[in-house]
Amino acid sequence: MISLLAAPVFVFLWSTGFIVARAITPYVDPNVYLLARFAGTTLLFVAIALVTRAPWPRGRDIGRHLLAGALLQGVYLGAGYWAVAQGLGAGVMALLGALQPLLTAAVAARLFGEKLSPRAWGGLVLGLIGVALVLAPKIIGGGMHAAQTGAGHAPQWLVVTIAVLSVVAITAGTLYQKTSLARADIRSASAVQNAGAAVVALVLVFALGEHRFIASTTTWISLAWGILMLSGVATTLLVWMVRRGAASRATALLFLAPPLAALESYVAFGETLSAVQLAGFAAALAGVLLARSK
Repeated sequence: MISLLAAPVFVFLWSTGFIVARAITPYVDPNVYLLARFAGTTLLFVAIALVTRAPWPRGRDIGRHLLAGALLQGVYLGAGYWAVAQGLGAGVMALLGALQPLLTAAVAARLFGEKLSPRAWGGLVLGLIGVALVLAPKIIGGGMHAAQTGAGHAPQWLVVTIAVLSVVAITAGTLYQKTSLARADIRSASAVQNAGAAVVALVLVFALGEHRFIASTTTWISLAWGILMLSGVATTLLVWMVRRGAASRATALLFLAPPLAALESYVAFGETLSAVQLAGFAAALAGVLLARSK
């Protein structure tokens, strides 16, 4: 039952991260939000691990789990949020993130001997095309918006570089789960890995001088959702799926997150959906089905 529900639940929860990022913008600086989110999820999994008496990582494995969490969530989200704040279009950032399944498949084939059929590779490419179609209106609207020209903002080449590095980070963090870390209990491992992500967020908070936190209903709901559902359930499901099977099959599901987020934005914020975007959603879904077929 868990295996059947894992994929759809993961896709839905992961897609809501785009909605949460938009919702908190007026109230909380991004890395302040991420710090609170990762710290809250760390405490949640510490409590779960203690109550269930789960074994804890020891010795060097603690550092490895800290690094994995820092890459999988801390660097990826922190760098991605920073790039958007510096003027990179959210659509462009989402499209860069959609490159992660292709990068994961390429690296996994070399490091872990994962083999994909031509049909599966075609599915990955089709999924990327579908995401591009869904995000086309935002990308056409401007890869870098007006914020890049303001005082104190980083040059465009640096913003794009950091955005690409964020995708490399989540790819590395995902593949790291296939190493000896896969033998660790996922409850205690999740506690340590979220702590690693929290350390990255804390460094970025001080480095970027972020401090804004306006308490509101939206703030608390977004924080609770981030702790319980995004870092608590969605990220843990991703790690669980990568541990159990091919990393490329698990990460192919990420193609569906931007299209689903577009539908959610249509419902939540009244954003329009064109025929091209709907066609892109269909293409992304077909691509995922092909990529995950055995």
